[in-house]
Amino acid sequence: QVQLVESGGGLVQAGDSLRLSCAASGRTFSSNTMGWFRQAPGKEREFVAAISPGGSRTYAADSVKGRFTISRDNAKNTVYLQMNSLKPEDTAIYYCAADPSGMIRAYQRYYRYWGQGTQVTVSS
Repeated sequence: QVQLVESGGGLVQAGDSLRLSCAASGRTFSSNTMGWFRQAPGKEREFVAAISPGGSRTYAADSVKGRFTISRDNAKNTVYLQMNSLKPEDTAIYYCAADPSGMIRAYQRYYRYWGQGTQVTVSS
């Protein structure tokens, strides 16, 4: 069982940076692939980025490549999403999720545990 709590969201202007954090409880955090997803108003939830259990491999959606970076600190049971050069279209609720398989996958159905989400709003 993994419980996830996101933080770090807020209201920023276009071009600003923001770092999201996701704190996990449970002894199995370091064996889970961790992912970030987002859901904009009126849209389906979409994949943002994922990181392997040990942190050596990452994968990001084309829409955020070069701007967003996912990382993790297994000693702190925390995964991060550094978001730079934010755009109004990045406005969404951001969720972190855990996939016990250890594989890097972009499909939501593989992620068993989910946080409640944190709101990110980017003004133009």
